[in-house]
Amino acid sequence: MRALVSVSDKRGVVDFCKQLRELGWEIIATGGTMKLLEDSGVEVINISDVTGFPEICDGRVKTLHPKVHGGLLARRDDESHLKALKDNAIEFIDMVCVNLYPFRQTISKADVKMEDAIENIDIGGPSMLRSAAKNYRDVTVVCDPEDYNLIIDEIKAGGNTTPATRLKLSAKAYTHTAEYDMCIATYMRRQAELSEKLFLAFDHQQSLRYGENPHQSANFYRAAESVPYSLATARQLNGKEMSYNNIQDANAALNIVREFSEPFAVGLKHMNPCGAAIGKDIKEAWEKAYEADKVSIFGGIVAVNRELTKEVAELMKPIFLEIIMAPSFSDEALEVLSSKKNLRLLQVDMSESKGSQPQYISVNGGLLVQQLDTETKEVVEDMCVTQRRPEAKELEDMNFGWRIVKHVKSNAIVAVKDGHTVGVGAGQMNRVGSAEIALKQARAAGFTEGITLASDGFFPFDDTVTLAQEYGVTALVQPGGSVRDEDSVKKADEFGMTMLVTGMRHFKH
Repeated sequence: MRALVSVSDKRGVVDFCKQLRELGWEIIATGGTMKLLEDSGVEVINISDVTGFPEICDGRVKTLHPKVHGGLLARRDDESHLKALKDNAIEFIDMVCVNLYPFRQTISKADVKMEDAIENIDIGGPSMLRSAAKNYRDVTVVCDPEDYNLIIDEIKAGGNTTPATRLKLSAKAYTHTAEYDMCIATYMRRQAELSEKLFLAFDHQQSLRYGENPHQSANFYRAAESVPYSLATARQLNGKEMSYNNIQDANAALNIVREFSEPFAVGLKHMNPCGAAIGKDIKEAWEKAYEADKVSIFGGIVAVNRELTKEVAELMKPIFLEIIMAPSFSDEALEVLSSKKNLRLLQVDMSESKGSQPQYISVNGGLLVQQLDTETKEVVEDMCVTQRRPEAKELEDMNFGWRIVKHVKSNAIVAVKDGHTVGVGAGQMNRVGSAEIALKQARAAGFTEGITLASDGFFPFDDTVTLAQEYGVTALVQPGGSVRDEDSVKKADEFGMTMLVTGMRHFKH
């Protein structure tokens, strides 16, 4: 029995080949793999001794030869195949152990040149994997070091791998080459500025108990590349397994948190913030966020952007929460919160994001792709369109509200006072309806004057401005763009309000 070994990922390969030799297998190897095995005391046959042809073109051509692919592809139960091998002095190759040049790792480097990327496109490796995988009835194909032990165990037990294992390894090899080719195609298409095809690769993270509702099945997949503010790489420190709805809600909370560099806390329900605040520290931010809506936070999700301390943990513990997320937890905070066995505690990478990030939304029979809405304009006094200019405190609250309202379902209205939300109106069919919800909530909480109102879209009529004045709003921020913008500006001037127009819309459907 003979195995051809040529690996870029050399984890465990020396021990694997030593065990194959002990079991009577011959090892054929190429280049760096051959040197490693020889230096480790493993007897190896040089690939050039098999093909009778030297490696050429800086190693680009070494295994693309009939004595390699004939030995892999020939069917052991076909007399014509056996005759062809005998006539051409070709021997069987019974196993291929190959993993491919590190193309993804190469192109992930910030300073990568296209020439470097091209040299890390493997040709011979995928060809050997595909040949071996096609002939899985007779040939074992292995591309993952995690499978070495299984293969050795089966050879020890029965002299060879089982047909069922060879089939699974074949499927795994085709998956490996498909992902590899997809990565190359995506990179090359980007260089050529082509966009009529989209290739996506996600790895299975976990099976979920059910989806949005109990009768729906669901799974969670992670992208190949890690990014900050991602649940796919979060570390769960306590609590039950995450559900489909948990993941959706937690992701929405993380997208709000990433807006803020100052100490910030947000409570969220059904993908909408119910309370959010900045503070001099996380304790103050949490207290203000909780006070914003003590009712809706029940059974909700909380995210903060600083280490969660014991002091804050003790404030959160009495409240029924599903999830708490933070960049880190103090040991004392973990001790306090871990006593609630079902409470999910997630440590999330909240480092600064670099570059834009795609967002994928499935629709029936298709996929929508857009860049994640991570851009937020700073609200500055020069955006003022009314006679009255904003006061410094109003400007601070407009900036806060503007960063929150973009994460509320449209039509979205957020009422703000002193750096925290006092009312949130989400997802209504008309904007004045959302404003009424937010402002009634603010009044019920005792806020009746000096309120700032943020709107994710323009005011189509002046009715929202009129309503806002009745509830004590003195400052408004909105994107503008309505044919009736002037009506809203005139109404604000009539009431002595200040209005700023950003020129940037933030719909969230």
